[in-house]
This record gives sequence, C-alpha cells and structure tokens, in this order.
Amino acid sequence: MTRRLDGKQLVIASHNAGKVREIGELLEPYGIEGVAASALGLPEPEETGATFLANAELKAHAAAEAGLPALADDSGLAVAALDGAPGIYSARWAGPDRDFSRAMAKVHDRLGDRPREAAFVAALALAWPDGHVECFEGRVEGRLIWPPRGDRGFGYDPIFVPDGHDETFGEMAPEAKARITHRARAFEKLAAACFP
Repeated sequence: MTRRLDGKQLVIASHNAGKVREIGELLEPYGIEGVAASALGLPEPEETGATFLANAELKAHAAAEAGLPALADDSGLAVAALDGAPGIYSARWAGPDRDFSRAMAKVHDRLGDRPREAAFVAALALAWPDGHVECFEGRVEGRLIWPPRGDRGFGYDPIFVPDGHDETFGEMAPEAKARITHRARAFEKLAAACFP
C-alpha cells in the first residue's frame, strides 16, 4: 500500500538551486515546507544508478538519513536520435562548472541533420528515514531548436519546445512552464498518492 506523508516538512534532496525552487513551489499548495539538502549540510551522493528512478531513489535515501522524509528528483533530456542521450548524464554534459551553453551545443553538434524529437523525463522518489520509498515518473515530449531562445528556466530549457507550444521552456513564463513540465507531471502523481 502507498504510504502517505504525515508531516509538514521534508528535505528536498538537491543541490541544484533551480530544482529546489521548482520543487519548493510545487510543495507550497500542500502546506509542506521543503528544506534544501544544502541548507542541512548534506553531501551530494554519487549518482551511480542506471536510470532516472534509480538515481532519484539513491538521493532520496541519502537525504532521509537527516531524519526527515526526503524528496529527490533525477531528471534530464532524452533525445531519440541520440539513443536517449544525454539522459542520466544531462548535468554531466555541462561539465564540472555546469555550463549548459556547452551542453546544449554538444547536443546540437551531435544531432547534425538528424530528427530533433526529445523528451524531458523526471523521476521523483519520496523516501522515509526507515527506508520506505515511493517513486513516480513524468515526461513531456517536444523538439529541440537551435539557436537557444530565452533566459528563463535552467539547463536545456532554451532549446526545448514542448509539443503543442511555440515557445521554449526558456521563453515561457514560469507559471506557464510549471503547469506542463516533466517534474510537474511526476509531482501530480506523487501528490495524489502520498499527500494528505
């Protein structure tokens, strides 16, 4: 049986300020306070999983050791013509300095003239200190454009146009993007199953 959250605070198991902000905004309507892992001085665990779900679980379990339930996200860009790359390595393609202009250029260069269908994928894992975990996944399909457009959002947002839209995630108003992201879709499933 799915476990429901009974407290009003959890750890957001991320050191990515953009993700922490987005997840925090998703938690607000439920009256749940998200505390960033970095604010608690928690180390970032090495992401050794082979899937988004495995990495999300790993991060959630590590953060739950602080004594609170922990919500972790692992997400990235999956490009069909690149056999799903960069996938779980999406952040690593940006290098140690997290230069996503370099990562976007790498995707563009590797694609060449191939089709530009892609998806953003997000896996969410909610772990409790006793080791119990609940996992959910969300996707948003779209296409990649070049050159990048927009300076909102983070990561690959300036090159991703979700299906049914003309703007990139990097151009969209935050509230418009928040309703349709891969993270929002995974979060809807998590909230329905685990939040009071």
